[in-house]
Amino acid sequence: MTLDLRLPLGLLFAVLGLLLALYGLVSDAAIYQVSSGVNVNLWTGAAMFVFGALMLIGVKLGSRRAD
Repeated sequence: MTLDLRLPLGLLFAVLGLLLALYGLVSDAAIYQVSSGVNVNLWTGAAMFVFGALMLIGVKLGSRRAD
């Protein structure tokens, strides 16, 4: 069995991305006036979550290929 860094990194990015996106959803819209009204927390969290999910999918597909 080899060390696959996709699993812990995928979990890390998915969990932190989810937390950041949830914070972006529940936070006050007034704090985003500095960034021209763009909810940076929501979009960055969503991107982190997608990246983490892709890494976890890669782990699943990689383990299936190794069997």
